[in-house]
Amino acid sequence: MPGLTEDQLWRAKYVYDSAFHPDTGEKVVLIGRMSAQVPMNMTITGCMLTFYRKTPTVVFWQWVNQSFNAIVNYSNRSGDAPITVGQLGTAYVSATTGAVATALGLKSLTKHLPPLVGRFVPFAAVAAANCINIPLMRQRELQVGIPVTNEEGQRLGHSVSAAKQGIFQVVISRICMAIPAMAIPPVIMDTLEKKDFLKRRPWLGAPLQVGLVGFCLVFATPLCCALFPQKSSIRVSRLEPELRAQIREQNPSIEVVYYNKGL
Repeated sequence: MPGLTEDQLWRAKYVYDSAFHPDTGEKVVLIGRMSAQVPMNMTITGCMLTFYRKTPTVVFWQWVNQSFNAIVNYSNRSGDAPITVGQLGTAYVSATTGAVATALGLKSLTKHLPPLVGRFVPFAAVAAANCINIPLMRQRELQVGIPVTNEEGQRLGHSVSAAKQGIFQVVISRICMAIPAMAIPPVIMDTLEKKDFLKRRPWLGAPLQVGLVGFCLVFATPLCCALFPQKSSIRVSRLEPELRAQIREQNPSIEVVYYNKGL
């Protein structure tokens, strides 16, 4: 554009890419953007790790977390295939139920174990829920596939194999993203809560835990988002037979195709 420097153009591209879906072009709701991950997750995760002892608070914070995850997973899906309200509702209820059931089940199993073990129950619930929530919120991709392109971005077809690989990568990166924030603060807090400083000021526990989680997420979020490139690749030989034959007929020299894996 006339009147803009190259740096300003790149800045505009970064802002656009962070706010709009790469396949649909839709503006992503604010809390569904990756830029909201640290402030939202530090609050929710901090509260899950703080209020893990009583059943009502476990249920409430797991529900809040899965509601937030449902928005993020839908906002950062791959492809532009529509998903119905019924499918969204099923995915949301299944993921929330799975997370709460996992948290409550593990909570009951850890009653007679050292307190530190109980602090890791929220992480186990989050990891299990990610394995449910992400595939369910993106189930449409597993049914109709996601667009695959050549290196220049020209669409070659839709692939379920690429969708499976992309969703698997996202599940792994999300679980890895949660590990530092849900594994390091519990160990620190377990030590601090035995000290007189926190015993005299128990109200400091929650904000301190949220701060520790936020510190971990500042590093873990970008690192784990970058575990796999957003524009991922898959060999043509691993695609469905029909699509593989179609690509080789039209573009025999192509060995690798590309797709947006989502975040």
